[in-house]
Amino acid sequence: MITSLFQYTSTENLHLHVIGDLDSHHFVNQTLQTLHYNQQINQLNIDDLTLKYQQLISPLIQHFSSSHTYYKDPLFFLSPFLHQILPENISRVIMLDIDIRFDNDIQKLYKLFDQFNENQILGIARENQPVYRHLLWSYRHENPSTDIGNPPPFGITGFNSGVLLLDLNKIRQSILFNSYLEHSFLIEQLITKYHFNHPHLGDQDFYTLLSFEHNEIFFILPCYWNRQLCTWWKGKGYDDVWQNYYNCNNEQNISIYHGNCNTPIPDKIINEKIEL
Repeated sequence: MITSLFQYTSTENLHLHVIGDLDSHHFVNQTLQTLHYNQQINQLNIDDLTLKYQQLISPLIQHFSSSHTYYKDPLFFLSPFLHQILPENISRVIMLDIDIRFDNDIQKLYKLFDQFNENQILGIARENQPVYRHLLWSYRHENPSTDIGNPPPFGITGFNSGVLLLDLNKIRQSILFNSYLEHSFLIEQLITKYHFNHPHLGDQDFYTLLSFEHNEIFFILPCYWNRQLCTWWKGKGYDDVWQNYYNCNNEQNISIYHGNCNTPIPDKIINEKIEL
């Protein structure tokens, strides 16, 4: 991820914040040295953050990790709290999973902040598989006319949090968003209403559930800025609609490949640097 990021983006325009344990910080430092990146980076230790923000993070872990031990890691629940974790002079941040590859300049992604309307506080791409169609089976059965769980372009599909645009100033000021972080009973009400009883994917389950009631606060990233490659749900009983979720109509212009589910990222066919 880091190497491809540097290939397309001038390092003088990057301000890096790395969240991880000591081993991951060591690996990142070695990688940055190899790339001759000498600017200061903000290293955030996951153990220190867990201890400091445990009381805030614990309700989300309880509600959105289920029995999946992998997603019980606090790392998967930090993004909703970055507006509290990072200094107030940081107004916007792009948060990225490590299993991605850039094929474009991240500055072009950053410019999407300017397309947010007054209500939108967070940019996120749709989930490219019918995972939420599956998790919401009971609610959809009781509400056959609902758009919740349906595929794009009109369905409220659910989200993938591998690429996030967080307008921290707007999030800090959002009474609505922060009320769900501060009052876990509000989350419990939504879980009950939508029969969302088996969430297991960390922060993206939180964003997805919140979108059922407050879709207006989310800016939908184009699929080519988070082209998810996982095909785990193919052949799992949703073959009639699977392609409707997985399709990305801009396949020739993919800017970020996301190798989720440990899916290999394809080799580049064209290796052409984009200039602004």
